[in-house]
Amino acid sequence: MPFLQAGGARLEYRSSGPRPSAAPTLVFLHEGLGCVGMWRDFPDLAGEATGCGVFVYSRPGYGASDPVPLPRPVTYMHDDAAALPEILRRAGIERHILVGHSDGGSIALIHGGSTADANLLGIVTLAAHVFCEDVSVASIAEAKRAYETTDLRARLARHHGANVDCAFWGWNRAWLDPAFHHWNIEAYLPKLRVPVLSIQGAKDEYGTLAQLEAILRQAGAGADILVIPRCGHSPHKDQPEATLAALAEFVTRRKS
Repeated sequence: MPFLQAGGARLEYRSSGPRPSAAPTLVFLHEGLGCVGMWRDFPDLAGEATGCGVFVYSRPGYGASDPVPLPRPVTYMHDDAAALPEILRRAGIERHILVGHSDGGSIALIHGGSTADANLLGIVTLAAHVFCEDVSVASIAEAKRAYETTDLRARLARHHGANVDCAFWGWNRAWLDPAFHHWNIEAYLPKLRVPVLSIQGAKDEYGTLAQLEAILRQAGAGADILVIPRCGHSPHKDQPEATLAALAEFVTRRKS
């Protein structure tokens, strides 16, 4: 897998489809325990459905990218959003749509609400958080128990390799820090200059539909929301066909 250098770190990435000069690029931002490989084939299917290029990368501390020092600050998603412009520049990305899952969706919203990015056409979020909820903290505490007592660490190590503890504890300890109860990115929503599509599973174990309602109510350039039944925290894995159809319809409108 190729690597690029940005923000003082070596980042693994994967790209496919049309060149950035030929079509917009879908830029995929993974979840708090994700990486390039954990997206599976969803980015390629999205590229095929929309005619867009695809760019997927692992943030520092994940997959085969460089590790980061622990503990991560509770502002780690703000830090990752601040690094995004350089990553896009180094990758040669021109017109683009951000597609972010969970933490990645939050990072996309922070970026969109804090940067005058003329090449940004839209944002798609999958189970994004805009504030901390008790249900999120409870599920993340349960993930800690599973990491310490089940085969979860071994399963994640298949994707993160030597970064597995960095990836897990960087995410888990930040969310379980008492200071994280005050984490809130709603102030970025009115500053969004591009439309948003926000998708969430009706059975999301990491957040309530209050997250979608906040985005719908406050997004500066408007938002469409979609609640998918029989779906948990990963719409692209739990209900890939419904998720892909909604994404493709949104992207097609943004390309025209």
